[in-house]
Amino acid sequence: MGYRQRSKEIDVILNSTHEGIVAVDRECRITIFNQAAERLIGVAAEQALNQHAAHIIPNTRLHLVMQSGQPELNQKQRLGDVTIITNRVPVRDESGQVIAAVAVFRDISEVINLAEEVTSLRETRTLLESIINSTQDAISVVDEQGLGIMINPAYTRLTGLTERDVIGKPATVDIAEGESMHLQVLRTGQPVKSVPMKVGPNRREVLVDAAPIVVDGKIKGSVAVIHDVSEIHRLSEELDRARRLIRLLEAKYTFEDIIGVSAEIRYAIEQARKAAQIPATVILRGESGTGKELFAHAIHQSSGRRKGQFIRVSCAAIPESLLEAELFGYVEGAFTGAKRGGRRGYFEEANGGTLFLDEVGEINLSVQAKLLRVLQEKEIVRIGDAQAVPVDVRLITATNANLEDLVKRGRFREDLYYRLNVVPIYIPPLRQRKGDLPYLVDHLLRKYNQEYGRNVTTVSAGAMKILIDYEWPGNVRELENVISRAIINLRLGETIVEESHLPPLGHGPAKTRMGIASRGLPQQGETLAVMRERWEREVLAAALAQVGGNRTKAAKILGVSLRNLYNKLDKYGLT
Repeated sequence: MGYRQRSKEIDVILNSTHEGIVAVDRECRITIFNQAAERLIGVAAEQALNQHAAHIIPNTRLHLVMQSGQPELNQKQRLGDVTIITNRVPVRDESGQVIAAVAVFRDISEVINLAEEVTSLRETRTLLESIINSTQDAISVVDEQGLGIMINPAYTRLTGLTERDVIGKPATVDIAEGESMHLQVLRTGQPVKSVPMKVGPNRREVLVDAAPIVVDGKIKGSVAVIHDVSEIHRLSEELDRARRLIRLLEAKYTFEDIIGVSAEIRYAIEQARKAAQIPATVILRGESGTGKELFAHAIHQSSGRRKGQFIRVSCAAIPESLLEAELFGYVEGAFTGAKRGGRRGYFEEANGGTLFLDEVGEINLSVQAKLLRVLQEKEIVRIGDAQAVPVDVRLITATNANLEDLVKRGRFREDLYYRLNVVPIYIPPLRQRKGDLPYLVDHLLRKYNQEYGRNVTTVSAGAMKILIDYEWPGNVRELENVISRAIINLRLGETIVEESHLPPLGHGPAKTRMGIASRGLPQQGETLAVMRERWEREVLAAALAQVGGNRTKAAKILGVSLRNLYNKLDKYGLT
């Protein structure tokens, strides 16, 4: 390799560095002046080379380094408007004589910024450690290899294990019985919730929540929060005692929880608000999944009975043979299997409050007769008893059935129909108020973010168009199902629901089969049991959507009893 070639390579190397480099010879004339030096000093290399260093850098000390032969390290120096930090060193030949001097320097503001970043990181780490150490929840953290990197004092109090026992040790070190949730999270990338196990030398019973630590889309560890089961048992016992001492208000929703700005839903809300102020019987009409129960809760909460009991009864979920006993109660010995001492019915339980009878169109004629008596006489008679018991109950009913048609066919009493139909309120289906979809979707994203521990921010324009174009036979309940499944389909770190995340819409028989088949393979970390539950939930949702939410028809399609269907719907949160 020739001299010129080596000289060019050296120039490339010198000019590629971020630090300024200036070298002088015995006469203190500049021999090296790289591009970073040009930028920091403000002089072109052509003007600086072969010039005396003092002419280019008035406050230079390279000549003093040449004279003393001693380096000057980490020195501040002003270069016009710039302050640099510089290292000045002598260059010696083979005999030890000083033949040159070199200064390597950089803008001090860069060094200060770097120092500030390091300081900020240290302060942030200290703050996070203080937060974790001050919380009363037991917390443990492992790295991506499953080795312990942090615990807090609450963890030590709960498990009896110290940092010496845990830090740098495998995630299984604290487990007395059960599988490490840290390792499961690292393996599957999925959070886990309320997993029972025993930890520590005392085999303490706990429930564990664990979630992955994701940085730039990669799993860097796992964090677990450990709950003492004995404390949960104590709180449960206190809650049971409180329930025995006070009258529990079970209505959960108010009119503020009803989402929508369309004229149709606002009119329904206005009618319901008016109905709440009078004691008349209300009947909520509308398709399944439109939110009739939500309205029932809100009416009770806005009424003068809001401090009384709110009891909800699904008439279709209770077998016909038991519905009468559940509603009106019974005395001891009224029938085989009757509870000793008898039992109060829902009307007596709701005395002074509100009784909500959902799917009232499913009640048989014999129970309809007794219901009519309650509305007319304000009293009930328990099964097996002759004595009437006065009751003061506000009755709200709901149905998706065509009661007028049932009356014509003799399946619903006409006199009861007029007693129930005092204040009818129609809840519009979702397809008639599609302007509310963005608001409903935004509400559901926040709801499922909290339930699933996700951070989904919005729905893309393309996905929203698909949702708006769809007719929603299952109404808001179907929308909840779709948004829930879409969020589950997002990968870790994804925050926007795209078209590809939405499950197949339009559940006719052919589409239903295709939709289920397309989700048939196991997803990451799914066991066969989890996969079976996911599949069963999708089948139930598809069957409900196919029949417009009619549970009786859905049960017939699926070949199960109505009670069995209700149990499964409750299990999967589809009620």
